[in-house]
Amino acid sequence: MSAGRHRMRSSIHGAAAAAAVGVLVVTAGGWVGYRQLAGQDCSGKIELSVAVASELAPAVDEAATEWEEKGAAVDGTCIDVTVAASDPVEVAAVVAAKHGAILAGVGQASGTAVSPDVWIPDSSTWLLRLKTGGAAAFEPGNGSSIASSPVVVAMPEPIATRLGWPQQELGWTDLLTRLNSDRPLKTGIVEPTRDAAGLSGLLSMMTAAASTGGATAEQERIGALRALASGASALRQDLLAKFPTAADSTTLASALGAAALSEEDVIQFNARKPPVPLAALYLKPAPLQLDYPYAVLPGIEPAKASAAGVLFEALTTGAFKDKLAAQSLRGPDGNWGAGFNAPQGAPSPAGGDASATPPAQGGVAAGGLAPDAVERAVSSWSIATLSGRMLCIIDVSGSMKKEVPTANGATRQQVTTEAARRGLNLFDDSWSIGLWVFSTNLVGSRDYREVVPVAPLSRQRSELERGLDQVTSSSGDTGLYDTLLAAYKDVQANWEPGKVNSIVLFTDGKNEDADGISQKALLAELKRIKDPDQPIQVIIIGIGTEVSKSELDTIAQSAGGGAFVATDPTKIGDIFLRAIALRKAPA
Repeated sequence: MSAGRHRMRSSIHGAAAAAAVGVLVVTAGGWVGYRQLAGQDCSGKIELSVAVASELAPAVDEAATEWEEKGAAVDGTCIDVTVAASDPVEVAAVVAAKHGAILAGVGQASGTAVSPDVWIPDSSTWLLRLKTGGAAAFEPGNGSSIASSPVVVAMPEPIATRLGWPQQELGWTDLLTRLNSDRPLKTGIVEPTRDAAGLSGLLSMMTAAASTGGATAEQERIGALRALASGASALRQDLLAKFPTAADSTTLASALGAAALSEEDVIQFNARKPPVPLAALYLKPAPLQLDYPYAVLPGIEPAKASAAGVLFEALTTGAFKDKLAAQSLRGPDGNWGAGFNAPQGAPSPAGGDASATPPAQGGVAAGGLAPDAVERAVSSWSIATLSGRMLCIIDVSGSMKKEVPTANGATRQQVTTEAARRGLNLFDDSWSIGLWVFSTNLVGSRDYREVVPVAPLSRQRSELERGLDQVTSSSGDTGLYDTLLAAYKDVQANWEPGKVNSIVLFTDGKNEDADGISQKALLAELKRIKDPDQPIQVIIIGIGTEVSKSELDTIAQSAGGGAFVATDPTKIGDIFLRAIALRKAPA
């Protein structure tokens, strides 16, 4: 866990003869088990480590302490619980490293962080991202919510009042309109790849952009992404510091005007009596709330799993809701306990406006999260906020003429080119991008042809768009090896410091150039010329079912990168975004 964060420890031992505890096991549906009594004395000790989102940690620790005073054990064995306040992104990095997942924007785990037995992050989106990020065996037990906090748009009260708050109900499309206006509202966000409330706000904003429909939907989405990116902060505290410190018009105009934060953030901010309080705007449709899932991580011992089940029961009592209220948090059902200081305009829990079930919007499917929507939002954000130098290479061999049944008869070539075009729209002018095509014997005996050289988009965006329009399939085969080696040497010769230098190659087949370099020779040459001081990331995206994943993996890993396969070519766009977003930033 990070240095300087709040830490706490609660050691829990068996004491009272009549204390009831549960011995529970993890099942797909949650916790089940039987009851027994803990005696005054118990033998042995079960050490259970629990990492909790910082704002929730005091309530969890207090409940654990009370449990200690009443006496607790599992099957006659004492339980020793350590509760540590932890940033979810830090624990996510540790768990990702342990389970082989890659999370865009999260980075490497710190050397001092360790994987806990139980993790209570602020949002289930962390669990989903780990699963979709490559942790195939990652199946956290339980995952039931123990608290909640709606995600709101925090806005200085004078600005909110001008928009009609609290009388007028506002929606995400209203905010999107103000974000993309001639005099845009200055909007900020905590990095969505590292903050669950920021991700929730981003999902709602992207949904609002898509709902505009027509030709402007994509422009609205990209405009919103770039506007948010310009006001992004790495830490929540840094974002909060951007809000106005005085109510005069000059200060209000220059300071932050709106940001997606949790209800708890707003309550705690206003509790400090700032010069300009924040209004909490509960925009419609309601964004994905913070749900604080109780996740027992895979691979822990059965005794620890049982102890974790007992602790879960202690955190789902009626009395725990009052402890949550003291931390400005709601119960998992949206109701709040005694002493909760609800912001003006907060949805009434009695009216059922706040629900433990995520609403069906903003990338959320009924009854759960939609992995593709979350992945798409995270990837789009990563691309919009990165800068790099990339050579894009598209296969134009004869097999690319094949129609894609799931794409209304469009060919593989058309689907791939459209995916590249949509990706191009996300890159801002700080990127340098070039375009090649390849097959066999495209230029004499050469397998590849340069369409547009790598150069800043600030001066050649329209040229690249025209180049993509001219991409057509040939009648040749797939000259993969010669093309990749030539591309690697070209990028290496023009390597640019301070940026991610990369190659993205789309292909639907194996190497078929009998007159070209062999795979063995290609791998040997890549090994010889690779320079660790000038890294190049090679991303190969296979299209359809004829590609050899093992072949692409071998080449990409040898060059320094990774391979992805879109068995359904209509998914190329999402895979392209994800592949670019997972690139490592330069050291």
